[in-house]
Parts: sequence; structure tokens; C-alpha cells
Amino acid sequence: MTSLDAATLYAGLLLLLMVYLKGNCGFTRMREKVFLGDGGNDAMLRAIRAQGNAVEDVPMVLIGLFALAGLGASALMVHVLGGAFVLARVLHALGMLGGVGFGRVAGTLITQLVMIGTAGLCLWQALT
Repeated sequence: MTSLDAATLYAGLLLLLMVYLKGNCGFTRMREKVFLGDGGNDAMLRAIRAQGNAVEDVPMVLIGLFALAGLGASALMVHVLGGAFVLARVLHALGMLGGVGFGRVAGTLITQLVMIGTAGLCLWQALT
């Protein structure tokens, strides 16, 4: 598997997660009868924020993974970053939707570490 194949794998997995989170917002809206905003409803707010947090982070990390692949980074490097990021986003979503603090905290921490690592490696690859 090439680094481009690996980046594409994580794009596919993260797209599936995004579809799930988007669908969850819609189902929560119907179930809770909230048609605009969060309606002061905790479940709706959690669904919105779980999706919103992913929307904030997923595109930037994917850009970084594809940039690394394009600059010749190893497939292993892309797998380590991509795998850790998928784990982080799943933990975060479970924490947000299930109300379990550990998942949210662990997911946020791992996400930040992956973003810092991806940024650093992008800079390294581009400048060396």
C-alpha cells in the first residue's frame, strides 16, 4: 500500500464517520422534535457539537495526510497519523454522544497530538 493509498483509506473511514454524525443530527432532531438550533435540548446540543467538532478537524488533517503522501512520506507515517486520528474522532464522538467524559477528553487530546504531528511532518517534508 502506498502513502496515497493509506491517505485515501483514512479519507474513506472519516467520511463514513462524518455521514454517521450528520445522520445522527437529523435523527436526534426528529426524535427530540427540535427543528431549529438546539432548542435548549441537551441531546440535540451534543449531536450538533459532535458533528461540528469533526467538521472543524477532519478536513485539515486529511489535507495534511494527502500533503504528506504527495511529498513522499512513508505509508507507515500516514497509517500512524491516520489510524490515531480515526481512533481519536471515534472516541470523541462516543464521549460527546454518550456523555462519557473519558472519550471526549482522550479524543480531543489525541486529535491535538495528531494535528501537531501532522503539521510538524508537513513542515519537515516541505523544507528538507
